[in-house]
Amino acid sequence: MRLIIQHATIYSFAEPQSRLVQLLRVTPSSYAGQNVVDWQIDVDCDARLKAGRDGHGNETTMLYVNGPIRRIRVAVAGEVLTDDKAGMVGGSPEPLPPILYTRPSPYAAPDRAIAEFAAAALADAGDPLGAMHALMAGIHRRIAFDQAPPANRVRTAAEAFAADKGSYLDHAHVMIAAARSLGLPTRFVSGYLFRSNDDGPRRAGHGWAEVHVPDYGWIGFDAVNDHCPDANYVRVATGLDHGEAAPLLGARTGGGSEYLEVSVSVTAPEVTA
Repeated sequence: MRLIIQHATIYSFAEPQSRLVQLLRVTPSSYAGQNVVDWQIDVDCDARLKAGRDGHGNETTMLYVNGPIRRIRVAVAGEVLTDDKAGMVGGSPEPLPPILYTRPSPYAAPDRAIAEFAAAALADAGDPLGAMHALMAGIHRRIAFDQAPPANRVRTAAEAFAADKGSYLDHAHVMIAAARSLGLPTRFVSGYLFRSNDDGPRRAGHGWAEVHVPDYGWIGFDAVNDHCPDANYVRVATGLDHGEAAPLLGARTGGGSEYLEVSVSVTAPEVTA
């Protein structure tokens, strides 16, 4: 599938900022089932960009802006060709051993309720792959999708599991915590999802979990949609949880409050034409 992605982020500040530094994880890599044809980053002010790669193998861009600055727009756009691999990931940069992803992380640490939920799924399924599909379906049924999650705060998996509703971040973090409680390496993936019934730009990208399943390797599980990623998905960055794979993360020098606007559009010309 040919997917066209446009993702714009606008920061506005109540007071002029003297310096802005941002870490961008907004550039996808090519691997089996995903081929990046074109990708560009555009900033609407005088800025310095430095490309790199982080410890998880994600392509990164450091953004440096000297002030005074009251507003900045960072836009990424590109074209990606995708194939349906039933969620299986092959050929992606993997600098870290899977066992590292069994570690607890701030947003995806299992509590007793999540661990019991995961143990029941494993007992019913009898094998790790079946258990992961059962977990994905169980989380999808239990946690209602929340169109308006708490603003400016990412909840922990335990908080989301107790609330019975949440965003795509909440679904992913519960899936990660549950799989890790069974001893399976699991990580967060940030990216994009094409939906044929979209009625306009969205206010965020997408995210899901990847589990390293014995005898199979890394497989994606999207609990929001109860579906393993297919050709409708573009995979951008991975980390122990959202905190290590967020598209933008940074700091500013200056006072006052800040305001954030995000617009994400994913289209498939051959499908939507």
